[in-house]
Amino acid sequence: MTLRAWLPALLSLPGVMIFTLFCLLPLVAVLAGAFEGGGSAFGRLFADPVFWNGLQGTLLLGTLAPLFSLVVGTAVAMALARFAPRMRMAALVAVSLPLTFSGLIIAYGFILLLGRSGVIPQLLAGLGLDPAVTGAFIYSPAGLGLAYSYYLVPRVVLIMLPAIRGFEANQIAAARSLGAGPLRAFAEVMLPQIVPSLIAAFALCAAVAIGAYGTALALVGTQINILPLVLYSRISEGTSDLPAAAAASLILVAICTAVVALAEVFRPAARS
Repeated sequence: MTLRAWLPALLSLPGVMIFTLFCLLPLVAVLAGAFEGGGSAFGRLFADPVFWNGLQGTLLLGTLAPLFSLVVGTAVAMALARFAPRMRMAALVAVSLPLTFSGLIIAYGFILLLGRSGVIPQLLAGLGLDPAVTGAFIYSPAGLGLAYSYYLVPRVVLIMLPAIRGFEANQIAAARSLGAGPLRAFAEVMLPQIVPSLIAAFALCAAVAIGAYGTALALVGTQINILPLVLYSRISEGTSDLPAAAAASLILVAICTAVVALAEVFRPAARS
């Protein structure tokens, strides 16, 4: 065979090697660890009420935080779509900054802002509100969801902005001229056309929120029970259970894969 015939395979070889080394082999190692001892690790995991509480917390957080981020991010994307090109680029850079921060930095920032000794609770203390009460919010499930949304909203904006910019605004004007109100025009004209992008944005944010670890650990420690922290406890405690940790990892991978797969199933249907 000629070099030209082999060229596509040669060019794809680095990508295949990277995928194998950093994705496939670690997954195989985790799979082998989870089934060490005939899969008894799954039995220990399923018999632990902490696991089921963590699964419930993970699914709840992985649903509500992305939904909130979807609403906020779509609104931001709609606003940015109206900006002049240079202003839109500058605003997009600012919106994307949270993506450059680690989970530890994000958690520390929210503690400084909303923690018991944070800026906002101390300001509210001047109005007679107890900082111990107002500052407890950020350490609650809702506060953790807010911290997650800080780096989920930019992902929504980056996905939704091209879809919204590709929408022809004169369709809304035509609907308004026929007597439709702003909400009805959005729901019946614009929303159906951007639903595929909304599904993609939700799936990405849900997968990120379900597997997120650093922000939760730094912000709430083990006060809130979610699967990534259950996995952490199985590794870090004195009586570590590595097979059970591997089993929990596989369950997280399965949930994230299911979310992305469902999004791929529903996106074509939404587009049609």
